[in-house]
Amino acid sequence: MRTPGSPGPVPPGGGPPARFVGWLGRFGCVAAGYAVFQFLFEVLPDSIDGAPAKYLIAGLSGLATAGMTWLAAALLRARTSGPAPLTVPAPLASNAPGPLPHVFTSAYDTLAAQVAVVDDPVRGRLVGWPHSLQELDGPARPTSLATAYGLHIVLDLGVPDGRLHTGDLIDTLWRLRLQGGGWSARSQGSVARPEVTAMVLGALARAGASRERLADEVARCEAGFTPELDGTGRALTHVVTTVLRGLLRAAPDAPTLPVLRDALVDGAFPDPQRQHRRCWSHRLSPLPWAAHPAQPSALHTAQAVVALDRAARVLGEGPVESSVREDGVRWLLSCPATAHDTCGDLANLREEVRRRHPDDSSHHEVLNVRHFTASWIVRALLTPGAQEIARQDGLEDAWRERLNGAAAAVWAAQTDGIWSWSRDGSAFTTTEELRQPIWMTYQGLSALRAHAVWMYQPDTRTRLV
Repeated sequence: MRTPGSPGPVPPGGGPPARFVGWLGRFGCVAAGYAVFQFLFEVLPDSIDGAPAKYLIAGLSGLATAGMTWLAAALLRARTSGPAPLTVPAPLASNAPGPLPHVFTSAYDTLAAQVAVVDDPVRGRLVGWPHSLQELDGPARPTSLATAYGLHIVLDLGVPDGRLHTGDLIDTLWRLRLQGGGWSARSQGSVARPEVTAMVLGALARAGASRERLADEVARCEAGFTPELDGTGRALTHVVTTVLRGLLRAAPDAPTLPVLRDALVDGAFPDPQRQHRRCWSHRLSPLPWAAHPAQPSALHTAQAVVALDRAARVLGEGPVESSVREDGVRWLLSCPATAHDTCGDLANLREEVRRRHPDDSSHHEVLNVRHFTASWIVRALLTPGAQEIARQDGLEDAWRERLNGAAAAVWAAQTDGIWSWSRDGSAFTTTEELRQPIWMTYQGLSALRAHAVWMYQPDTRTRLV
């Protein structure tokens, strides 16, 4: 269909100029050559040495004329047929920002709007966040764990303005330290717990706290995290990996780091459902009375892979540590599902950390730990070791498919840069379920940021001067 005033479609043979040029190229050169031959043969004088000489001169002139005519026709045909098609480069990205900058900006605005400032009569001025954004059960009061995660977010996003100040957050974390040293979660009472202490120390170290001040707290954390004093924590994959990651930031030369790394390596076990690749469950050692073997967990395998990869870069690793870390990566890559943005490996989990109450041995202190599984899968697959294994095994397509699926699941769980807790696809709305836990927002932002850095491809057609 053509619009009024537009040229009609060009026939297969081309327009009139093209047809004339084609005829000239095929027959015109012969006709021109014969005409020149005939003309010269008639006009050449008889004084030239005989008829053969006249035929030779006329023939050569005719051939020359035919050749020049053919060349002229070829040139004209090239001009009338238009330029050769060019390979058009892919258009440059538009100047409009993608959705990720909007998510980062929205997250920062929400944190700035909901930061809690409390003048505590004992601890002084506290600036930070409660466990969950938009908490409804009473006035918001900063907690150690939530403020540490908020500090991580601010360090990730940068500080574009003065609404949030890292110095205030650092001072608050030191003021929230327990009387005997260390930190605990809101539901853990007045006894420091190693996983919370290591998490806070890691955030403080990242923010630039002095090594001397950190060293005392690191020593207390190490002293309390032994099988004799904290058998519960030393048996749990989540607790050991959290302490390992935190101390790798706060005290990379801590004597307990190789010990924790060895405990993590020893806690791996083969999974017959995935080619006997070694993986992890929520426990590093099975309970003596358990009737069933350990159940493989994608979440805890991802946590172990992240911790072992970081330990390898700080402590180095031998063949045993390398082998079990690589098996964990291969186990994650062998997920049998077809839709990797909704597969079972990405299901959010919740576990309980039960310790005897420090003041009453007949009761237990219960800490409910929620896990944003998809974010851990992204972080595990983006470790340098995981990418190297995928290249070595020729599994780059599988690696990319599982990584992109996990990143899509992370993206789907947020609204304007804030993540809401859900398990098995059902959103929890009660305050007990921490509807918008700040730790989840940190893990979501961190995973998307790492994925975006991996996705970045510079435009090699342009050069910055």
